[in-house]
Amino acid sequence: MPRPIPTSAPRYTPLAIVLHWLLALAIVGAFGVGLYMVDQPFSLGRLKLYNWHKWAGVSILALSALRLLWRLTHRPPAPPAGPLWQQRAAHLVHGLLYALFFALPLAGWAYSSAAGFPIVWFGLLPLPDFVPVDKALAETLKLTHRWLAYGLAALVLAHVAAALKHQLIDRDGLLLRMWPARR
Repeated sequence: MPRPIPTSAPRYTPLAIVLHWLLALAIVGAFGVGLYMVDQPFSLGRLKLYNWHKWAGVSILALSALRLLWRLTHRPPAPPAGPLWQQRAAHLVHGLLYALFFALPLAGWAYSSAAGFPIVWFGLLPLPDFVPVDKALAETLKLTHRWLAYGLAALVLAHVAAALKHQLIDRDGLLLRMWPARR
């Protein structure tokens, strides 16, 4: 599918903004729960956290698909003027973010399948296992999921730092393009 040509519109579309912030909140929430739940002793509370984390992961996967579809069919605002290296870095970080929006929940889903713990989205929709139960594979996928999560966290921090740099140092209004409400 060809990439849409950037538009001269100063802001992203309202749906793009909603999907961005919804996905941001879901990722931060899932990451926080993921960090917290692994250190808890075995209990019903821990099992509930694992289920919530899985539900969040599947929701992030669905939101990511919707967001990518929207992004591929709707022109974004033109990139801000600036050094070519910054534009390339922004393009690379955005590409890696999108890749991890998919790779991370899929690795978690595969880990859950390999460990023999099915995912029932919000307790209503059983999802198919897409890898066989295999303890060694589960351990590998568990580490893969963890390192992908750390990678996504690092990219999110870089993304936030760049947005703040544009807002506070460059004062070019870049952050307002994705901010939910205009001043």
